[in-house]
Amino acid sequence: MGNFLVVGASSGIGKAIAAQLINEGHKVYATFNTHPIEKYNENIIPQHLNVLDDQLQLNFLPESLDGLVYCPGAISLRPFARIQAVDFVNDFSLQVGGAIKTIQSALPALKNAGNASIILFSTVAVQLGLNFHTQVAVSKGAIEGLTKALSAELAPTIRVNCIAPSLTDTPLAASLLNSEQKVEANALRHPLKRVGTVEDMSEMACFLLSQKSSWITGQILHVDGGMSSIKL
Repeated sequence: MGNFLVVGASSGIGKAIAAQLINEGHKVYATFNTHPIEKYNENIIPQHLNVLDDQLQLNFLPESLDGLVYCPGAISLRPFARIQAVDFVNDFSLQVGGAIKTIQSALPALKNAGNASIILFSTVAVQLGLNFHTQVAVSKGAIEGLTKALSAELAPTIRVNCIAPSLTDTPLAASLLNSEQKVEANALRHPLKRVGTVEDMSEMACFLLSQKSSWITGQILHVDGGMSSIKL
């Protein structure tokens, strides 16, 4: 089975992806920053990692790495006029700079695998104009550009794809889903009439990491309940 790096595996989507990969028999190098990960299975290797470190090193990785998933993110929904320039810079550092440093550090191990896969995460807010989403849309728009350019540069030995969810039930989104009324209202905004789950995202991510998707690269896959493409 394969070796996979999941960055940001302590909660939410990253945690679900790590769990599914382990259930499939893979070895997962699961990183965390502030919330330690329990070693609940012999195939999970928890590692502390701060993606904001200037000299980011992934010395714990094996010689060959079959896939990398970058999950760290933030949801800060505020009016544009209330966002300071430094807020955009800090968000970009986490969501884009961290991804770049992680991929660059892991690149030798990914190349050694011969047919590896990189998964990044965007948001439906890049394709749709949504109120109060300027900060996240700026960073995730850059992630989509990175996906396209990097997939061209790393082909044919490494595939690069991006998942763009709509609202998903994770700890990051807790304030948006902390009542039955909010859950119902957000569900009704989607053609499929529900909010996304971490399992929706992990199923897509694990498919893209597998050889079942061996002819897919450079794609932005909208796992969003139809929100980005269907008008109600």
